[in-house]
Amino acid sequence: MRKKRNEKHKIILPPDLPPEVTEEEIEVSDEDLEFLKENQDYAASVFRLDTKSITKHVKRVANVEEDALEVLYEKRLRKKPVEKQEEGNELQVDPVDALPVKTLDGKLYYRRSKLSDAPENGGNEEAMEEDQVDNGVLKLTKAERRAKQKKIKKISKKQEDVTQAEEVQPTSQAAVLAEVVEDLTAEKTFESKKQKLAELGIGLLADPNSNIKSLKEMLQIAKDNDQAIVKLGLLSLLAVFKDIIPGYRIRLPTEKELEIKVSKDVKKMRYYESTLLTVYKGYLQKLMSLEKLPSFQHVVIRCICTLLEAVPHFNFRETLLGVVVKNISSPDDIVRKLCCGAIQSLFINEGKHGGEATVEAVRLIADHVKYHDCQLHPDSIQPFVHLMFDEDLRKAEKQDDHSKVKNKKHRKIKNREEPSHLQGNDGRQSMRTKFTEEVVADYRSASLAPDVMKQREMQSDTLSAVFETYFRILRHTMQSLTAGPEASSAPSTTSPSGSHPLLAPCLNGLGKFSHLIDMDFMGDLMNYLKRLASGGDHSSEKQSRCLTVSERLQCCIVAFKVMRKNLDALNVDLQDFFVQLYNIVLDYRPGRDQGGLLAEALKIMLCDDRQHDMQKAAAFIKRLATFSLCFGSAESLAALVTVRHLLLKNVKCRNLLENDAGGGSVSGSIAKYQPYATDPNLSGALASVLWELDLLWKHYHPAVSKMAASISNMNSAQNQVYISTVSPQQAFKDLSLEQESFNPQFNTRKISKRKRASESSQSTPNTCGTIDENEVKEKLSTRFFLLRDIKDNERLRSELERTTLSLQLYEEYKRQKRKTKKSRNV
Repeated sequence: MRKKRNEKHKIILPPDLPPEVTEEEIEVSDEDLEFLKENQDYAASVFRLDTKSITKHVKRVANVEEDALEVLYEKRLRKKPVEKQEEGNELQVDPVDALPVKTLDGKLYYRRSKLSDAPENGGNEEAMEEDQVDNGVLKLTKAERRAKQKKIKKISKKQEDVTQAEEVQPTSQAAVLAEVVEDLTAEKTFESKKQKLAELGIGLLADPNSNIKSLKEMLQIAKDNDQAIVKLGLLSLLAVFKDIIPGYRIRLPTEKELEIKVSKDVKKMRYYESTLLTVYKGYLQKLMSLEKLPSFQHVVIRCICTLLEAVPHFNFRETLLGVVVKNISSPDDIVRKLCCGAIQSLFINEGKHGGEATVEAVRLIADHVKYHDCQLHPDSIQPFVHLMFDEDLRKAEKQDDHSKVKNKKHRKIKNREEPSHLQGNDGRQSMRTKFTEEVVADYRSASLAPDVMKQREMQSDTLSAVFETYFRILRHTMQSLTAGPEASSAPSTTSPSGSHPLLAPCLNGLGKFSHLIDMDFMGDLMNYLKRLASGGDHSSEKQSRCLTVSERLQCCIVAFKVMRKNLDALNVDLQDFFVQLYNIVLDYRPGRDQGGLLAEALKIMLCDDRQHDMQKAAAFIKRLATFSLCFGSAESLAALVTVRHLLLKNVKCRNLLENDAGGGSVSGSIAKYQPYATDPNLSGALASVLWELDLLWKHYHPAVSKMAASISNMNSAQNQVYISTVSPQQAFKDLSLEQESFNPQFNTRKISKRKRASESSQSTPNTCGTIDENEVKEKLSTRFFLLRDIKDNERLRSELERTTLSLQLYEEYKRQKRKTKKSRNV
């Protein structure tokens, strides 16, 4: 045991260094070099020696003195592990404490410290050197160990970064390259498909008969996943179909017809027509499938409307009309305008389809209005105004009826006069009539002349559908007015016009086609118009506000148009409409209501009427003169033009221009003017004076002032002749805000000589005089300096408040800090 302990504590000194020899003294002979070259295998170990570590190790030991070296060895040997036990593959070192620890069982043991796991960097040369140094006699200091550990960590981190970069770089580069390749391929495919569409379309337009197969390729390209390609394909097919679709409907041959042998030209034509029709059907199906998608809606609607306008005679017209009518009241302005334009072009260009598409479109619109309970956009029935009806067909119908009656009478007389032996030839005569009818039918089909009977039927169907729609709208409006205030005040979801958005275009249509209305419906129509002009039931004020002033004016205009165009057949009292116009004038507002409708109502009801009651004419003159004081120049001029017309036609009403108040014997039964009367016959306007003309004579607009002056200077003589050439409508248009470029000039009007003399005698000094610029500058400068000082003072005060607040906070912080210190000391 002692020998082992002595061997453990035995110090092994490093070998002595060889004597120092300078490089100059070393001589290397040629023989040595040749020997090394010849025996490189034996000298390889010499070249592998790490001279740097050897010199470093030896120099450290050599620089220490012998006594200090022994002390150093002893200190390091004490720290060397003495006992090695294998417990759970963990190494233990010397006891930590000098004294042992006694357990409860009475055993003594020393506390020992465990070694940390060795680093896993076995491949590093620096780690190998550290292990060799630890196993040797000399060990590194703590600082050196820390430095080496830092180097090892840095090297390991660098290696990890390099490995991660090597792993990440190829993946990121591959992804980027893949994306670039995809983009390039997408662009190439887009350009190739675009070029392909152009080539196919040009080939079809150049020679459609031989290149009809290209339609299928274009349709297949239009079914691509790329939206841009799909849109280009749809538009390209649209251009091709517009050009190559024939001017007739295609009827595919039946099975019996296909069994018959035909020539090559007929086969070629059948193949062309069948291919065109199948591709056209697939194209429409593609449009219908994309119509609901918002990204394709505008393109699809444009294609459908263009096809309907270009080829309304071709197959599948019903599907196109169904889509257009369905979107005719769309909330999208572009879609709605496209659909309305397509329907309007159908009504105008009836020569393309012979009127059949017009009848179908009108029926679909009528059904659409019925289905939505008249709650549509006003543009949905606006195309009805562009319908054209041939009145000669109605005249021919009357003549045909008259001729049929005559022919029946003539046949009866002829049958009576014929002898009995000739009555047995009825079979031959019937055969002749059938033969002649067939010949006439073949001639009509072969000739290009239109069929009058067919046109008459289509026109009657169109008229019935149009008036059915108009009367449905009127009935719905009446129901909304009489249903109660809750129903009448319910807002519409489709139009800002309230619960009756289609009333205005309905009244426009009735005014245009009033001469085509059947006489059996005239009484109901006039009753509807009376109730609508009054705004509904008079018992409710809320219901009278349901219709706007413009709509009520329009009802009056339509009633007078219907009466004028059917003057011979109607005998209707229009007094109620005059009463409504008399009250509507007070409810008119320039910015809210349409002035053109007011001017039209004044022209039709007051200026164009042949005769007026004197009391009624005076009431309108007085109310329109008062109205001219309240509103703009355009409305005022239209009202004054109407006043002049009424004064020219009713000579006795010129007494209103005099200063004699009360009217004398002309005033009639009512001796006092009632300005708030609702009936013009009960207003007593002849007992008043047109004092408004004096104020209108000073109007800022020269046209209004001239008109007021001309009216006030009218003589009351009965033989005066004054021709009026301007209507209220023309006056309103001339001075309307849209066309008016008037810049008012406030010039003083001419003064009489007496006033000028009095003004010259009583001349007063000029209050304005000359203005001293220096005084103005001084006053302005003082004013601006004062404002600047006020702003500076406000800024300084705000800064002062901030600083004081910060100081207060700092003092409070100090107090709290002192309190905390005192509490700690205590």
